[in-house]
Amino acid sequence: VPSTGFVVNVTEIDRAVREFAVPIFTGRIKQDFNRAKHIGFSEIAELLRSARDQLTDKFGTASLSELGLKLNPFRKIALDSKDLDMVYFSEKFEFAAMHKLWNDDFSEQRNLDIFGKCANPTGHGHNYIVEITVQMPASRNDFRIGDFERIVDDEFIKLVDHKNLNADVEQFDKMNPTVENIAGVAWNQLAGRFGKVRLHRVTVWETDKTYCSYEG
Repeated sequence: VPSTGFVVNVTEIDRAVREFAVPIFTGRIKQDFNRAKHIGFSEIAELLRSARDQLTDKFGTASLSELGLKLNPFRKIALDSKDLDMVYFSEKFEFAAMHKLWNDDFSEQRNLDIFGKCANPTGHGHNYIVEITVQMPASRNDFRIGDFERIVDDEFIKLVDHKNLNADVEQFDKMNPTVENIAGVAWNQLAGRFGKVRLHRVTVWETDKTYCSYEG
């Protein structure tokens, strides 16, 4: 809107969500709690679809792209408004590792110019965060978070956690352990490991400001 500079006023987003979406969740949660009924992924997907239907025409010319529900600070379920039959589950994991960014084909000065502090000869460390997102039909009710976490831990976290990525991880023998390459390795380690559930995206944070997402 030229007069305000807003695409959509955030207060309007907040009002619409509180008025039309939140009651859908609170009403269902109270109802199922009183019945001692468990709410699974398919039920949450149903609630997200209902909320999406209520919000679709509430933002003027702007369109609703994605609607998500944070289950806790580390887990999220989201619905893509273009494909209401699919649901996306994301969970964040942590690992600590050290690395050095260096190319033996470069001169010492060129390495320092390109990689800066990351070219420290003795390496340096990060507390990384990796978010794994999988895609599944909204009707599925057999997805088990415990199995998902075990696979991520066995296939990727154990590979890199408390390791010198340059020296201890075979995948980085011939490539720099940049955040981009770490995301690619995580994808390769996890793709096809979740049975009928499809790996959708891997995002690795090296710092709060530096991250990379990979989609195969």
